[in-house]
Amino acid sequence: MSGWFDSHCHVQEEYLGGGDKGNGDRDLTLVLERARAAGVDRLVCIGTDVSTSSQAVALARDASREGAERCAWASVGLHPHEAIAGVDDVAALLAREIAVGDGIVVAVGECGLDYYYEHSPRDVQRTAFAEQIALAHARDLTLVIHARDAWDDLFDVLAVEGVPERTILHCFTGGPDELERCVRAGMFVSFSGIITFKSASAIREAAARCPLDRLLVETDSPFLAPVPHRGRANEPALLPLVGATVAAVKGSAVEAIAASTAAAAVDAFAIPA
Repeated sequence: MSGWFDSHCHVQEEYLGGGDKGNGDRDLTLVLERARAAGVDRLVCIGTDVSTSSQAVALARDASREGAERCAWASVGLHPHEAIAGVDDVAALLAREIAVGDGIVVAVGECGLDYYYEHSPRDVQRTAFAEQIALAHARDLTLVIHARDAWDDLFDVLAVEGVPERTILHCFTGGPDELERCVRAGMFVSFSGIITFKSASAIREAAARCPLDRLLVETDSPFLAPVPHRGRANEPALLPLVGATVAAVKGSAVEAIAASTAAAAVDAFAIPA
């Protein structure tokens, strides 16, 4: 496999409908077929609570069933929107799935802080985030972070708990200063379809400055479809549009960005060669 690697998507059952942005057939088999046809041959399906994490693991196992080359992995985590539910059930699910021993679960998250919507109180978000950082440390798993309008508190929690060896700031929405903070902390930084938006000049500048060995690309599907598909349900097949924008701001060939971001994703999730 040498194509694109979608480092963060939600294509499990609960998300397949794409909310009110349906754009044709959302059958999972067809979603994955379109991804492969577009050159996206690997992905990590991300959990946001117990239900979606269970579905992500099941999807990754089915996509990588015996006899097929492994192409999908999963995370188990609690999104800050759901932090009020507490981490105990997610931690129990993580323990059960790791005990299977098949290496499908490669990360904790997405977890973090979201002060834009604040669906859970800020102190509850911080506690849930800290507990999931501890899980990543204890299990030697990658930590996948969601951060929105919470940069200072994000780094304060990480300073107390310690940044796991492999940490990804997903769907980066900061500028060059925030990019520098992430890189100094040893994080990988993942860019989504937002980078294609006209208003995202600061994100494009950050991508231009991001070291290639720390730079990932993602769809965050079914959310954040890139231009010219903005407003429709996103899917992994649209990842090359994100990569093309990264290539443009880097002054690199698209093929080179496909290769470098895939290699970085393999490192970020400690996926065996």
